[in-house]
Amino acid sequence: QVQLVESGGGLVQAGGSLTLTCAASGHTAWFNVRAWFRQTPGKEREFVAGINWSGVRTDLADSVKGRFTISRDMLKSTVYLRMNSLKPEDSAVYYCAASTGLARTVGEYDYWGQGTQVTVSS
Repeated sequence: QVQLVESGGGLVQAGGSLTLTCAASGHTAWFNVRAWFRQTPGKEREFVAGINWSGVRTDLADSVKGRFTISRDMLKSTVYLRMNSLKPEDSAVYYCAASTGLARTVGEYDYWGQGTQVTVSS
């Protein structure tokens, strides 16, 4: 079992920045890949960013490349999503997920956090 807790969401103006944090506990050694997904009402959950166990390999959705950065602190079992130049269309509930392999599909992830709301005002 892996427990994931997201934090850092909130309300920000367009062009602003936020950093989301995902803290993990439990059997994190095996499920050591982390990703961020987001979801708005009526839409499917979509991949935002992912990072492998060492932090060397990352993957970013085209819609956030150049604006978002994913990183991790292995000692703290924590993953961060730094979001710059935020746009209203970035508004969503952001979820942290854990898996054994880096992928972009929801079904590849075994554990999920409860989500944190990000709202970007225009």
